[in-house]
Amino acid sequence: MALEPALTASTAADRAAAFLKRAADFQLGHLVTESPHDATRELSEVAATDAAGAIRLLQRVDRDLPAVLRATAASAGYAALEAAMAKSLAGGGRIFFMGCGATGRLSILLEAMWSKACASAGRGDAAGRVASVMAGGDFALIKSVEGFEDFEVFGRRQIGEHDGGPRPGDTVVAITEGGETTFVIGTAWAGVEAGAKTFFVYNNPDERLEPVERSRRVIADDRITKLNLTTGCMAVAGSTRMQATTIQLAVVGMALERSFAQWAGVEVTPIEAYLAQFDRLLDGLEGASSVGAMAELAAMEAQLYGREGERAVAPGRVLYLADELLLDVMTDTTERSPTFSLPAFRPKDRPGDPASWSFVKDPFRPTPQAWDRLLGRPLRGLDWTVDDYRAMGAPADVIANPPRLDKATVHGFEIGHEPNDGAFAATVALVAPGEAELAARPHDVMLRIGAGAPMGADGARQLVMDVALDETPMRLGLHLAAKVALNAVSTASMAIIGRLSGNWMVHVRCSNLKLIDRGIRLLIDQTGLSYEDACGLLFEAIVELEGASAEEAAGSPVARALAKHRAGA
Repeated sequence: MALEPALTASTAADRAAAFLKRAADFQLGHLVTESPHDATRELSEVAATDAAGAIRLLQRVDRDLPAVLRATAASAGYAALEAAMAKSLAGGGRIFFMGCGATGRLSILLEAMWSKACASAGRGDAAGRVASVMAGGDFALIKSVEGFEDFEVFGRRQIGEHDGGPRPGDTVVAITEGGETTFVIGTAWAGVEAGAKTFFVYNNPDERLEPVERSRRVIADDRITKLNLTTGCMAVAGSTRMQATTIQLAVVGMALERSFAQWAGVEVTPIEAYLAQFDRLLDGLEGASSVGAMAELAAMEAQLYGREGERAVAPGRVLYLADELLLDVMTDTTERSPTFSLPAFRPKDRPGDPASWSFVKDPFRPTPQAWDRLLGRPLRGLDWTVDDYRAMGAPADVIANPPRLDKATVHGFEIGHEPNDGAFAATVALVAPGEAELAARPHDVMLRIGAGAPMGADGARQLVMDVALDETPMRLGLHLAAKVALNAVSTASMAIIGRLSGNWMVHVRCSNLKLIDRGIRLLIDQTGLSYEDACGLLFEAIVELEGASAEEAAGSPVARALAKHRAGA
């Protein structure tokens, strides 16, 4: 998926000028989620010599979340969300979760948690009562679909195609970290127009979103219930896969799990118990054992990858093994690619593509069954044709070369027990309580999450995340712990090898209009250039990378532009 013709053709100067004409809609530096956090401004410097210190810096920002979780749980908006979900389930309706990028993967996780809880309760026939709609479909779990989030019509089309789309009696939950994602806003309007009870979940103050017209319209519409989950700046500027998505999982996951319990006729965990569990979870992650485990894993990955500028050969690769947490690990490893300009997962029919630095596998099942296990349902592809894109007014280059997002394409990413795609320097098993069979599989390192997680194979390095987890129907605490821990490990490892500058993503990939703006703002922060000059410098780098070798072209234009400026080019 490309951006749009004016930004993908002609000279660098022409492209920069075309972007600046549209920049007002995507200049998002005023948003809290796009701003650097004071607690982590020295993250890259600390990480260079002290992995545990880097983990602790990241954890300071996670401490912004409990107060917001507690306030939200007591709010009228949260009460309305839980009531709407319960009413939809009791009345035979459905619940839709929509998102893009990190929030799209969150939506798929919520659906999978629901499906597995239904199976455990002997209600597998009700798994389809909750559905996720991610920009780009299930394909986007493993590889970002560039530019997809920039089109409202794509969001409307995707939700409309799922079992006839929303209707009265359904609950629609549109989730966007920034509060301005065009695709997600399209799904919200589809919910409203269909007569479904519609919610908008976001992480920026309303007044900061006022200049963004598409956001202002949603916030001002009384037919949409808003849940504002502003926690402050992210640990890494603009990296909303971290705190923004964590608080969304905590809030929306709590509402869904409590609604499930009401519908299934099992004990409903009190809200205060969820709040207490989240506090205990953060306490446990900050303990010496947990910090040491995360720091050791981050340092190991960094050692295999090699520091920026010192990598003479392809980096060593890390293979994760998981079962219950397979989707959680896939989300984290996938999100490293656009965040740090790493090679994306490689399908089996493209062996010449650069190999991803990390990958994840289900050691028990072949790929088709592994996908279904991961999702808690059959995999869904997106089968739009050239005519479909033309009818939606997609850019000409998309119509000429539409992305392959179908089921067969997704199955081409072998996450099952087939032979590995190339060699891996280390194998890491991520084991939850009760996963003795996974623990017995061959591995080099085991990361054990939660008290009671089984010991691993003889000779393997044991890393223990000593966190107390309540056993609730969807195991929300387990998924929160895994998310926070994996976010910290992957961010710290990238900081160690030089893919951050302070707490900015120097190696961000500019695959949509929001990320182009983020890249420009990073250059401003690091160079002092004006917005216009930084924009010109960035598009020069974009054009240069388009003419580079495949390996070089996979790099970040932001990093290239910054290096050019520092060299005086």
